[in-house]
Amino acid sequence: MPTSISEAKARIFTEARRAGFDLVGVADPAAVSGSGDHLMEALRRGYHGDMAWLVEKAGWRRDPRALWPEAKSVVMMAMNYGPEEDALARLSRVDRGVISVYAQNRDYHDLVKKRLKAVARFIAGTYGAQVKVFVDTAPVMEKPLAAAAGLGWQGKHTNLVTRDLGSWTFLGAIFTTLDLIPDAPHADRCGDCRRCLDICPTKAFPAPYVLDARRCISYLTIEHKGHIARELRALMGNRIYGCDDCLAVCPWNKFAQIAREAALQPRPDLTAPKLVELAQLDDAAFRALFSGSPVKRLGRDRFVRNVLIAIGNSGDATLAETAKMLLADASPLVRAMAVWALSRLLSAAAFAELRRAHLDGEPDADVRAEWVR
Repeated sequence: MPTSISEAKARIFTEARRAGFDLVGVADPAAVSGSGDHLMEALRRGYHGDMAWLVEKAGWRRDPRALWPEAKSVVMMAMNYGPEEDALARLSRVDRGVISVYAQNRDYHDLVKKRLKAVARFIAGTYGAQVKVFVDTAPVMEKPLAAAAGLGWQGKHTNLVTRDLGSWTFLGAIFTTLDLIPDAPHADRCGDCRRCLDICPTKAFPAPYVLDARRCISYLTIEHKGHIARELRALMGNRIYGCDDCLAVCPWNKFAQIAREAALQPRPDLTAPKLVELAQLDDAAFRALFSGSPVKRLGRDRFVRNVLIAIGNSGDATLAETAKMLLADASPLVRAMAVWALSRLLSAAAFAELRRAHLDGEPDADVRAEWVR
């Protein structure tokens, strides 16, 4: 048995690294009260968009002590998922879809939670402490806690930046009743840099360290369930699930490393999938292609919505035939984006001819609105 709290902490850190985590630190559950205030202000401004769960659980999220009053320490861990190639390079391949780096293979939640549970079992078994494990699926502010634990700092893009791994990290938390010595918080090292703010296609940052999710492409392609605002569609390019722009341009990525976990290596069929093939997926084919992937939770209709926006942004008139095939789709969401894509790919005369053939028989008001704009 350990002879001191310091030795206990050292053993936990060793176990965390053995489990596959690249960074580990300890935070006091009370250390993020200021971030809770920032959260409440963002919610007041409506920056959360459709994510009502942020409001519903805001009380727990803003203060870990409200989530579990018995917790005395939060062990924060980070796992690297750095890409081998430039994450922005695929944006120029307009006939292909771009899926965020983190979603090009298995759902990271499963991998990280499995490793966290192994560390949690060690803590509980060795020290008799109670533990609770969280991986982005509970009202926990992982990024402020990770900064408080010394893993890195929240950059101007609001994501965690680390000196050793850049911006490419998955985070996990173990809350425990074991009273461990907190690590010193990491200093902010963004300086005058604003690359992450300036590259954002939709200008989703009203100020440094502030994100308006309603304009964020990751939010729009993943969380938003309805029609995406017309003024934002043209700015999305060929991003069909998530967006890595603000992460990829961070200068601290010069220290980034390629992910060593096999489950985090990109699947070849998801690195630059053809838009024409993705648009033709029915529900069964969609589920088969994205089995085990975080993309699967979108559902086929929202995913094809994103694909059709990318087709409309491609400027490739040969993709118009693919969009035409979806004018009779069962989903109004899909039909509407097929209309929008065709309005951008066809000549005015060709689009008007299609409108005459389809408008009168269209039962959905949102789809009709796309025809007559």
